[in-house]
Amino acid sequence: MTMKAKATATKGIIALCGLALTGLLLVTGCGQPASQDESAGDSLPTAVMYKNPNCGCCTKWAEHLRTNGFEVDVREQAPMAPVKNRLGVPGDMRSCHTAVIGDYVIEGHVPADDIRRLLAEQPEARGLAVPGMPLGSPGMEVGDRRQPYTVWLMRDSGTRAFNRYPAQQ
Repeated sequence: MTMKAKATATKGIIALCGLALTGLLLVTGCGQPASQDESAGDSLPTAVMYKNPNCGCCTKWAEHLRTNGFEVDVREQAPMAPVKNRLGVPGDMRSCHTAVIGDYVIEGHVPADDIRRLLAEQPEARGLAVPGMPLGSPGMEVGDRRQPYTVWLMRDSGTRAFNRYPAQQ
């Protein structure tokens, strides 16, 4: 084989190897952009939830989060006031359980969709709160009934409505 023929054969082998590697990458999905489900934007931070050991509605709220794609690390704590004080939950925003999700404090029976919105929008805020224990909020379900309630955005400068849920009979 002449030198020119060897060079041509080598180039052909390299080209075939390149095509084979490209085909392998396409078949296995390597080199492709991540699908929406695989993207880092869809990964949810773990919720670290502090609750009184005897509270059943808190356990139901944790189940609500899990059903909606969150991992939940439950930490039983009694009394709860020291946790709420440390995390800066205002007295008029308090409920039975407190969670930390990402950089935010979540107080009470906040719906998972509102938490997802908070994480997507990333406002400058301490977090979200549903004061008290409104009937029909996640973890406080009683059939299809719901008391009206507001999800509040907690900021150092005060609170403002983040979402409102009307009464439902």
